[in-house]
Amino acid sequence: MSTMLGLTVTDGVATLTLDRPPVNAFNAALFAAFAGALDTLAARGDWCVLHIRSALSAFSAGADLTEISARLARQNAREAAVATTRPLQQLCQRISDLPQVSLAEIAGAAVGGGFELALGCDLRIAANEARIGLPEAGLGLLPGGGGTQRLTWLAGAATAARIILAADVVDGKTARELGMVQWAVPRPQLADEARKIATRVAGLSPLSLAACKVCMRLAGEPERDGFAAETEWSGRLMATEDTQRRVAAFLAGVRPARG
Repeated sequence: MSTMLGLTVTDGVATLTLDRPPVNAFNAALFAAFAGALDTLAARGDWCVLHIRSALSAFSAGADLTEISARLARQNAREAAVATTRPLQQLCQRISDLPQVSLAEIAGAAVGGGFELALGCDLRIAANEARIGLPEAGLGLLPGGGGTQRLTWLAGAATAARIILAADVVDGKTARELGMVQWAVPRPQLADEARKIATRVAGLSPLSLAACKVCMRLAGEPERDGFAAETEWSGRLMATEDTQRRVAAFLAGVRPARG
């Protein structure tokens, strides 16, 4: 595994730890490390939660501007734009498309592409003191890693306009109030709270979680019948031994074991 991205798997939780000093800026090597880690996880069946966190004070400051400048010096603007935006778009989509649940733990700055990575996750928890935003307009750019789309889907047009058009970087507590993250806690409590959430989710039914993700995605596609998908997936789940065991344990007042 790359030294800039650590991977551990414990009790159903796969933890990816960003460690590219000073601010976990995304460059070609970090994208390659992510792809390799996700390939490794795809070949394993012992995890159902992806927990992304940072070993540094920042979660991620986004794109490596030095690499972008060098790219502009040797490519035309269109080629440079594709090379800059597509890798992050593809990474975030790959994370979003996982049947497993993904959680971003944001202890420090998550700006630009860093927040776009978090937006690609299903769940986000931030420190109250974290700094979160999409300030690309101040550099004459835009959130091209999916930020204009995902933040609008997630928090609505008004919040997306505030964060993107006003380049407003907010703290974790405000991000929670705006719907940009689901939890915000004091920084000293963040790691423990993130671990508790990941562990709790890992104790749920993996197939049920995957089915829930499919049906939730259909809620954003009015032309498709999400209600029919709920019925279809409910039938599939009810036929599994795992669901039958969990229901029987619930009725008997026993908490089922993870799995």
